[in-house]
Amino acid sequence: MLKGSIQFYTILLIAVTLSFSACKNTPTEVDPPNIEVVEDQLEWTKDKVIYEVNLRQYSESGSFNDFTADLPRLKDIGVDILWFMPIHPISKAKRKGTLGSYYAVADYKDVNPEHGTKADFKALVDKAHEMGMYVIIDWVPNHSGWDHKWITEHPEYYTKNDKGEIIDPIEPATGKSWGWTDVADLNYDNQEMRAAMIDAMRFWITDFDIDGYRCDVAHGVPQDFWIACIDSLKATDPEIFMLAEAEIPRLRNSAGFETTYAWNFKNVINAIGEGTMNGDSIDVYLQKDRADYKKGYHMYFTTNHDENAWEGTVFERLGDGHKALAVLASTFDGMPLLYSGQESAMNKRLKFFEKDPIEWGDYVYTDFYKTLFSLKKANQALWNGGYGGEPIKIKTGNPNTYAYVREKNGDKVVVILNLSKEEQAITLSGNDFAGDYTDIFMKQKKTVADGEKMTLAPWQYTVLSNK
Repeated sequence: MLKGSIQFYTILLIAVTLSFSACKNTPTEVDPPNIEVVEDQLEWTKDKVIYEVNLRQYSESGSFNDFTADLPRLKDIGVDILWFMPIHPISKAKRKGTLGSYYAVADYKDVNPEHGTKADFKALVDKAHEMGMYVIIDWVPNHSGWDHKWITEHPEYYTKNDKGEIIDPIEPATGKSWGWTDVADLNYDNQEMRAAMIDAMRFWITDFDIDGYRCDVAHGVPQDFWIACIDSLKATDPEIFMLAEAEIPRLRNSAGFETTYAWNFKNVINAIGEGTMNGDSIDVYLQKDRADYKKGYHMYFTTNHDENAWEGTVFERLGDGHKALAVLASTFDGMPLLYSGQESAMNKRLKFFEKDPIEWGDYVYTDFYKTLFSLKKANQALWNGGYGGEPIKIKTGNPNTYAYVREKNGDKVVVILNLSKEEQAITLSGNDFAGDYTDIFMKQKKTVADGEKMTLAPWQYTVLSNK
């Protein structure tokens, strides 16, 4: 997704901020609803962690082969699903910058030669599968690059203005260009284009054995297309995983996507990092989210390629709270995302249209994420969606903090967070959380009781597991 996409989510952020403004300093804590999540998700995804691969910046070469060599390191951290930003050739016509955007696709059935060959990619997929990992690729259905062969062979596949000229994508709210001038808007009124798009998506499943798709700007494509498309993909492989880059309930409730982005959750944690929201805001978010979604689950994150490139690093946006908020994102009820470089505390905005390799250093946060992801696999309470436990609020008596318990089949996890840069005093009370645990970061036994008082250091995070 390009920079203009952030405008769409800015509208969402304004709405969410207005909803939260009334509760920002509310002293009374309210339990979010405990709504049962429908367990109709893919069984293999139940305990998985996703890793976004920015292949261009991952290594000096940016090649499939160099990334393949790094699979053992990622496997050791606890990564399961590898999401590759678009691997296709990039359009040269109207290109932005030197190398262009991954999302200006020139050919849906080929790979970018900068990364290697189709054989290299197939070898990567095979190696990942051999190691028990999964591969999904980024799909760009909303628009193509300007030198895609469809531009000349099938101009009817594209949206045109009153002059009959193919146009770049338009923002529905304003009727103006998003600013994605390096891509041409596809016309979903054309049934032949729809069929060609589905055929291209099936190609990567049948010929390369990929495990699913992250679908770019999924909200910009008609729902009836997604229903037909996902039905076709599932007929090809019933185990295909579908992730929508959108936070639109209908895409999960009725279109067939299993997982959607948690953009509003990201907006909340950004505001917490800035000190303009607190723990009460999480309750408000969760209450609305539970009312809107009936199936599937979110992908939670503190950063991704859009956030890093256009909004800032986790250090810029979340400050000293970035690890506490990563704990929240990794222990909530959806699938956690790790972006390329996070395990090395990457503190730079990666250039989007140029070569700008990640500076890996000594992988300083490897143990931090490995600890979180190991717990996710070992403790059913942290499994994704309906396979895990619902986050149930533990009252703390302090809106600058947040605590919750998740339980499933006797497995239990308690998370206690200071969401501020100041020391905070809390008293734990309410739901069934008392018991004997192990602090997974301190590696110490700990007993917590109803009514227990604690003093939390600035941005302190505590994760307790009963197994």
